[in-house]
Formats: sequence, structure tokens, C-alpha cells
Amino acid sequence: MNVQVPVKAPASPWRLAMRRFVKNRLALMGLIILIFMFIMSFAGPYLSPYTLEDITVADKNQAPSEAHWLGTDKLGRDILLRVMLAGRISLTVGLVATSISVTIGATLGALAGFYRKGIDAVIMRIADIFMALPQLPILIILGAVLSDLKVDSGQRIYFLMFIIGVLGWTGLSRLVRGQILSLREMEFMQATEALGLRDRRKIFKHLIPNVVPIIIVSATLGVAGAILAESALSYLGIGVVPPTPSWGNMISAANNMIDFRKRPWLWIPPGLCILTTVVAINLIGEGLRDALDPKMKK
Repeated sequence: MNVQVPVKAPASPWRLAMRRFVKNRLALMGLIILIFMFIMSFAGPYLSPYTLEDITVADKNQAPSEAHWLGTDKLGRDILLRVMLAGRISLTVGLVATSISVTIGATLGALAGFYRKGIDAVIMRIADIFMALPQLPILIILGAVLSDLKVDSGQRIYFLMFIIGVLGWTGLSRLVRGQILSLREMEFMQATEALGLRDRRKIFKHLIPNVVPIIIVSATLGVAGAILAESALSYLGIGVVPPTPSWGNMISAANNMIDFRKRPWLWIPPGLCILTTVVAINLIGEGLRDALDPKMKK
């Protein structure tokens, strides 16, 4: 009697990639750290007994204690609460700015790679112009313009996310363009030609899904860059401005030698948050790169 052994269906590429990612301990540790930062930033403030409006001058510049785990600032505000609220701003700016740059970069890169010739030349020359521009000086100038226009602190965040996103699309567009140029010559694209599919369907249903791994890795690393850009601008006083807290402007509050040497609780917590978050995101990006494209693994 013949017994048929059931044959397991082969795992999908995404499931295989997830298995490889989980086996990467550094990447997994980065993911755990990033999840903790999100929970701390978005859920932590609701557990705090203090609010952002609580100002107690009598408690100013207190060292860490049982009442204030990370101490207080020069206005008597709880540092821990401000670090958590600042995390909301920095993480949101990083995610939204990266989403903007990924959308622009992936779309323009796909159009350039698919149509080639004139459209490719125009898009790539625009990308060359953007890449030739010094981003940090431009961000500083635009931040100074927002300050001169006296834009509200809450609205500045949206302008900042948009500016960082618009300036950061060029690298991804070149990567996507290169992949599209090779993909459009493959057999499945010849099949779409035979079926008479529209160009929009070819690009967004068949080509872009095949470059999703590159987009994911680029987006992951782009979040870290956007967080650093926001922190640098806020540190210089032209990004997110007080009273809205961000990790950058919290560090800039320790702007004299007395604060730097005798009150480290003012600048070390936000500095460690920036360092930890950026390192965690980079670890995740490296892990995703190795998982989604094993050939690139060192």
C-alpha cells in the first residue's frame, strides 16, 4: 500500500526573509529597542503624574530623585516627561519625512527607469541638482525663514517634515531607477506588453512591488537620517522650538558650562535617546538588507 506523504508548500519569500531577520540577533535587538522607544514616547506620558504645563520654579534644576527620576530643568519641569514627549516629535518627524521622500523617490525613480530617454534625462538631472545642493545649509536657511515669519511652533513641525522629506528623495530614486531598468527587460514584463496592460498598471502593479525590498531598507535608514536632521536643526534653534520639546532643543537648553558640567541630567537623557534610536534603526536596516537580499550579506 502506497502512503502519500504530504508535501509542504514552499515558504514565501517574505516568510523566508522574516526567518532570516529573526535569526539576526543585532537586528532583533534593534527592533526591540525601537518598539520600547515608541511605547515610551507615545504611551509613557499618560502614566506620568506631571503635565507639560507644570512649572514649579522652586524645584528648578533638581538632580534625579524619587519624585523626578531624571531631574528637572530650569523651570522646574519634569525631564522624564519632556524626554518622552520629545520622542513623539522626533519619531514622528522621522517617519513622516521619510514617507514623503520614499513616495517621491520611488515614483520618480520608477518613471525614469520605465520610460527612459527624455523623461529619464529630466528626472535624473533634477536629482543631480538636488544632490549638488548642501542639505544642512539649506535646512538652516529655511528654518531661519520660518523663524523670521514667526510660524507657530506647532505648524513648524509640519513644515520641517515636508522640507526634510522633499530634500531626501534623490538616493532612493537612483536605486529604484537602476532596478527598474533591469526588471523591464525580463519575461514577465514582455507578458504585460502582450496583454496590452496600461503603463500605470505595469509600473505600480508589476515593477514597484519587485523593488519593495530596496524601498524598505532605504526607508528604514532614512528615518534615522531624518531624526538626526531634526535634532540638529532643533539644537541650532531653527527646528522645533520651545515650548514644544524635542530631543534636539532639550540638548541645546544646556548651553553653558555650568549646565554641561554640573547638570548632566539636562542633556544626557535626550542625547542617549537620539543615540539609542538611531543605532537601533541602523541595526534594523542592516538586518532587513541581509534578510531581503542575502547576496548582499557580508
